[in-house]
Amino acid sequence: MPVAQINGHNMYYEVHGEGPPAVYIGGWDTFCHGRSHFLARGMTDNYSTVIIDYRGIGDSDDDLSMTPSTELFADDIAALLDHLNMKSVYFVGLVGMGACIGQWVALKRPDLVRCMVNMGCWTWADPMLSDQLQSFGDIHEHAGFSAFQSMVASYSFRPDYYNANREKLMGPGGVWGSLEGRIPAHLRFIQACRGHDIRPHLKDIAAPTLVLHAGQDVITGPRTTMPLEEGLPNSTGVMMEEVAHVVAGKDEKIAFCDILFEFLKKH
Repeated sequence: MPVAQINGHNMYYEVHGEGPPAVYIGGWDTFCHGRSHFLARGMTDNYSTVIIDYRGIGDSDDDLSMTPSTELFADDIAALLDHLNMKSVYFVGLVGMGACIGQWVALKRPDLVRCMVNMGCWTWADPMLSDQLQSFGDIHEHAGFSAFQSMVASYSFRPDYYNANREKLMGPGGVWGSLEGRIPAHLRFIQACRGHDIRPHLKDIAAPTLVLHAGQDVITGPRTTMPLEEGLPNSTGVMMEEVAHVVAGKDEKIAFCDILFEFLKKH
């Protein structure tokens, strides 16, 4: 198994495809262990794409003495890229924590980030977002994984998609399944996400950045994504009016891929 000693923990990773190096990370889950088909279609056809298990899930362990933060997770990614001898990567950070991590990597290690994509992101967790994130953790801890999964899925997909696909979204093989049985890791993710604040450093992030705004996202919609576009000196914003927190369904995925690869190809 591809496990490396990174920044005080054993970090599981996979590299798929061939071409220029890229990182593709999302929120509280993983694209590893047979889930690489959830990457944007065409990603591994054009790029050597690094995917990971975050600390505490999948086959990555954690050092619980280290305070969780998006900056810590960014240091993990940077150290892994150094381990793999990858420079100037295409950094795709999606749907929450992955986007915030990308911001720190681009700030602290500009040599590693050729360009960056952020979606479902925030510059800081305002009181509404902070309370939403805390409630997800509270429900998981006190009501169980099924209650958490049901709640977060009902907030994250468009109603028509959720109603048509509910059975496959729920259960151990469903969305956020990597968190089942991993309450401590989930709570550490939430602590990191609630503490994220890149606002003082936005002007210092030079990487060309595509900020995608999901018009139907009730968690990290334009309220939280617009400040990133407005604060970065080299950003491009694209509004996807009908998309919720998670890009889902054939038409949405095609539109997302068109926007994503047009941006990556420019850089």
